[in-house]
Amino acid sequence: MIKCPCQRCCLVRHKVRVEVEGDLFYHGFLPTYTNWYLHGEELDSNGETVRLESESRVDYTEVLSMNLLEDVFPSMNNNFDDDDAASPTEDHPKQKDPKQKEALDDLLADCNQALYEGFESFSKLSFMLKLYHIKCMCRISEKGMSMVIELLKEAFQHAKLPDSFNDMKKIIRKLGFTYETIHVCRNDCMLYWGDDASRHTCKVCESSRWKTAPIVDDDGSAEKKKKKKQQAAKVLRYFPLKPRLQRLFMSSKTAESMRWHANSENPDSKLRHPRDGKAWKTFDQQFPEFSLEPRNVRLGLATDGFNPYGSVSMSYSVWPVLLFPYNLPPWMSMKQTSTILSMIIPGKKMPGNDIDINLQALIKELKELWSDGVPTFDASLKETFTMRAILLWTISDFPGLGNLSGWNVHTGLACPSCNYDAKDLRLRHGKKNCYMGHRRFLPENHVFRKDKKQFDGLIETRDSPITPSGSVILQQIQHVDVTLGKKRRREDVIVQWKK
Repeated sequence: MIKCPCQRCCLVRHKVRVEVEGDLFYHGFLPTYTNWYLHGEELDSNGETVRLESESRVDYTEVLSMNLLEDVFPSMNNNFDDDDAASPTEDHPKQKDPKQKEALDDLLADCNQALYEGFESFSKLSFMLKLYHIKCMCRISEKGMSMVIELLKEAFQHAKLPDSFNDMKKIIRKLGFTYETIHVCRNDCMLYWGDDASRHTCKVCESSRWKTAPIVDDDGSAEKKKKKKQQAAKVLRYFPLKPRLQRLFMSSKTAESMRWHANSENPDSKLRHPRDGKAWKTFDQQFPEFSLEPRNVRLGLATDGFNPYGSVSMSYSVWPVLLFPYNLPPWMSMKQTSTILSMIIPGKKMPGNDIDINLQALIKELKELWSDGVPTFDASLKETFTMRAILLWTISDFPGLGNLSGWNVHTGLACPSCNYDAKDLRLRHGKKNCYMGHRRFLPENHVFRKDKKQFDGLIETRDSPITPSGSVILQQIQHVDVTLGKKRRREDVIVQWKK
């Protein structure tokens, strides 16, 4: 590995000889690097090297911007116009999408354009990325950000700045930071998505899709208002999963870390990572073809509601759905940078048992990733493979467990591990259920089993309950028929499986 002296890498990145040749062919040689002291050339007669900082400052911000573009567009080294052009990485997939090529050309132009003439510390793209990062970290509103940009344009009229924050978002969106908006029934009965994308009323509760009902002609067709666009009553924001999983392999360092669970050893067999647990090992035994490819992604899902207005006295609940890739080592998998935001379920009422309606887009994508997979380029191995994914478990508090699984956690059979074998005791004054059967999990000869005075006055002789398997749970719910939605008819009899 040698330092690449092309104009893009600026002697920062280490590459093999073939890659350096390709970079020099496409990007040209660094003009200020006249004395090749980093490649074995001897010093000049004065015993001093030609320092890059003395003639031209190495713009590391621009280098990072170019590296980001290379991660987002892995084939940017390829010649889009010449199909026969040789690439330094022959295994690299060529991207022929004209929209993607146009986006790459625009980003490259912004990356190569100085913020203003004579100033090389920031390019137009790197400055916008820095500004957008400050906006996100400091939680600046869009209105406040627009005012900052207007002030910068007024103070530095010669700078190449966007006209507004919306224009900045259009440029940054080309990097792939996008999401989909899906309209939801105000009562969580259905999604206006897929075959139902053109509907104007809910097919379950018949409520309007819009905050104000649209004007309907005599023939039954909805007339679009020309003056004001209709606003949906409820909007779900969904972040597609496939491109975000593919992005984990676009960086060579992260792609190598995605194989940590298979390559690293656990000499003392202690539980330090989910791969050391029973669930992980059982899955590997049941689906060996999945575990043969260590780059297949194993995910965990977490969700909970919160009030975005903080201490404001109002009832509002927003539910973000997060995904965690457990291929990564434990010091990386739970970091904020490794967390994948899958969707934001809007309020103001919590989804409750109807959360399945909002999860349809994610479930569909997870099924496709499990059955078919998606072609993905591994930057660390310079090859393309078919990436598959599996959702191993969910993470939530106890009420959230009831919403995700459908098991009623508000009855005497609330314990999902004991299932129908639980025995509760209703507190007369506390008005709550408690469970005195915890001695069942003790060994048969334990002294607490015969201690009546310290517990409920009974001797415990029962064995520990058997945790139901997946097939047993499927048998229990096969006759469950429920219609989701806030306006559904409530059951007169309390059922244990709500869905």
